Amino acid sequence: MTGRALIVVDVQKDFCEGGKVPVKGGAEQARVIGELVKEQAGDRYVRVVATRDHHIDPGDHFSDEPDFENSFPEHAVAGTEGCEFHQHFEPVVASGAVDEVFFKGAHSASKSGFEGATAGGAGLADWLRSHGVDTVDVVGIATDHCVKATALDGVRAGFDVRVLLDYTAGVAHDSTTRALDEMRLAGVELTGTPVVHA
Repeated sequence: MTGRALIVVDVQKDFCEGGKVPVKGGAEQARVIGELVKEQAGDRYVRVVATRDHHIDPGDHFSDEPDFENSFPEHAVAGTEGCEFHQHFEPVVASGAVDEVFFKGAHSASKSGFEGATAGGAGLADWLRSHGVDTVDVVGIATDHCVKATALDGVRAGFDVRVLLDYTAGVAHDSTTRALDEMRLAGVELTGTPVVHA
């Protein structure tokens, strides 16, 4: 039997309206992702996990002159409010509907959730396998950055990967289109319609 997990990528305050690097529509996607988790956890998914940018000293990932591809303004700094889950999603995490949280980017850019680890040090790929998961759905923020990186690394790690585009938010049309092409070519299944308000 196939074990399917949901990976919720970076639904944090700094990536939603009012944050340090906001993605338009991020707050609304935080709400619908929260509803998805509440409705489907334990039914469609054997496990639900979430990733969080958790930067301490990520080097040149932070820049006063960012290129918004590899470097960005300071964001999701560990211990700040912007690093926390968005208020539309946090209650879902607090309810226990999310089985584990994976922190990424303490000392690097680390866009992919598969570069993250639990507070106890377990990596995402090993954790998923240890819980009988071989198929993952990916949702979150942003489609053209950390969602893409997580999906691509999921394929590289041997998982069947699907991105639910109705539950993502992209930064810009052009970069989101490129990300969709890249994911499709890598074997990621894409469902729904990309959400881009830029």
